[in-house]
Amino acid sequence: MRKLLKYMKGYGKECTLGPLFKLLEASFELLIPLVVAGIVDIGIEAGDRGYIVKMCLLMVLLGIVGLISAVIAQYFAAKAAVGFAARLCHAVMAHILRLDYTQLDKVGTATLITRMTSDVNQVQNGVNLTLRLLLRSPFVVFGAMIMAFTIDVKSALVFAALIPVLCVVVFGIMLITMPAYRRVQQKLDGVTASTRENLTGVRVLRAFRMEKKETEQFLEKTADLASEQLRAGTISNFMNPLTFAIVNIAIVVLMQVGAVRVESGILTQGMVIALYNYMSQILVELIKMANLILNMTKATACGNRIQAVLELPAKKTAGYAPELGGKVEFQNVSATYAGASEPALAGISFTAYPGQTVGIIGGTGCGKTTLVNLICGLYEASEGKVLLDDRDIKFLDQKAICQKIGIVPQSALLFAGTVRDNLRWGKEDATDEEMREALRLAQAQFVEEKEGLDTKVEQGGRNFSGGQKQRLAIARALVRKPNILILDDSASALDYATDAALRHCIRSMNPMPTTFIVSQRAASVRHADLILVLEDGQLVGKGTSEELLRSCPVYREIYSTQFGQEVAQNG
Repeated sequence: MRKLLKYMKGYGKECTLGPLFKLLEASFELLIPLVVAGIVDIGIEAGDRGYIVKMCLLMVLLGIVGLISAVIAQYFAAKAAVGFAARLCHAVMAHILRLDYTQLDKVGTATLITRMTSDVNQVQNGVNLTLRLLLRSPFVVFGAMIMAFTIDVKSALVFAALIPVLCVVVFGIMLITMPAYRRVQQKLDGVTASTRENLTGVRVLRAFRMEKKETEQFLEKTADLASEQLRAGTISNFMNPLTFAIVNIAIVVLMQVGAVRVESGILTQGMVIALYNYMSQILVELIKMANLILNMTKATACGNRIQAVLELPAKKTAGYAPELGGKVEFQNVSATYAGASEPALAGISFTAYPGQTVGIIGGTGCGKTTLVNLICGLYEASEGKVLLDDRDIKFLDQKAICQKIGIVPQSALLFAGTVRDNLRWGKEDATDEEMREALRLAQAQFVEEKEGLDTKVEQGGRNFSGGQKQRLAIARALVRKPNILILDDSASALDYATDAALRHCIRSMNPMPTTFIVSQRAASVRHADLILVLEDGQLVGKGTSEELLRSCPVYREIYSTQFGQEVAQNG
């Protein structure tokens, strides 16, 4: 948590003025019991109404000045807390974007969402309360005790005995609740994950009539979260009754001691009232302090979770930034996902030259997507080398590589906005003419039939069909005129005619990018310059379609299921 304080840099003035104005408010509050004692001992005792009015006006003045001080303190504290939280959010988001896919898979989307939202809010509240109360509450507690000693030493000994007992109770409960609140946040991760899955897959749930089952599972997770919160809350709720009981016992003792000393003429009635008021102030401030400590406990637990994300090793971005020519070479490459017992790819070797079309085909789960992700550097090879223009990708600048590669993932994800906004993800300064050309190449002429580049896109592209989303995603990749183009099963929703027209347009590009087409359709890859056939992470065949029909049983089987046994035998 301490490492996060660097994001408070630049808010030194607010972090100083906020607590100072709170201390000023507290100072005025400590004067009130003395004013009340004066009213009782002087004004009421002597029947001096003028003095009573004057002291009442002084109390009103102290209250107004205290209120103004409190508002100013709140302003500075809120400004610092919100600014800190905003910087922290930006830092976490920027770091998440630098993580490689391995780290993202390990942490999980739901956990990252929780830490970007709930955890940051808890930290923000903790900072706000800390700036307002961390100095004020102890100042009032010890200030009240000192003021009590100025009134009567013997009576003030009750204060001196009370404060250590209360500190033991408060800090003891804090130490017990800290791990409990950490577990609460972990349970919240599970609820967030379930919520995200259900909202994302709501159409699938309805199609398979699984609403009841998912509702039951969600209720089970929320009940688990509620149980953990109840457990933590039950422990923390002991704080208020315990502190009230201890303080009220101290008040009884104080009243007894005060009554005896008033009877003896050592104290006045006003002094006893002042001592009682100071005791009440201590009670109120300790309750505030207890709530502050609970919030600080939550904030610390959440801050540690955020820090854990920031400490995840980011993917290296610095390095040589070449002008990519489009040559891709795999030298005995293997790739293993984190926590997997077996490699997803093993011993892959091939060379793709600039302008070539490389088809990648194989059964589901054979490693096709893993292979193309290695080209982009989204995952790192566990063995072997991935070379771009004869340079090891590990030593190249990741950002520069991504600028030269156009990738269309399996899931055609679009963002809320317009078609123009989405295409500019591929190239920020793309002109309208460049975007229209990309749409033409991607066979996305349907956009012109609507509102052109200003056509609205709902979140996730819900207002487009599967094929339309895929074509827009392809246009987004083509608008940057990449040196390497990766189509990861991105034409699966297209009909054969549109798919063929798309491939023809890509071949007509000048210069033509090195194109990788991942597909389970033999028709999509049969005309490729090089076809890679994968099975269980192994490269079982490579060559042209004609060569593979003669030499690769796996490719022949795929081909025959789609074109017929006789066609496969005749090539």
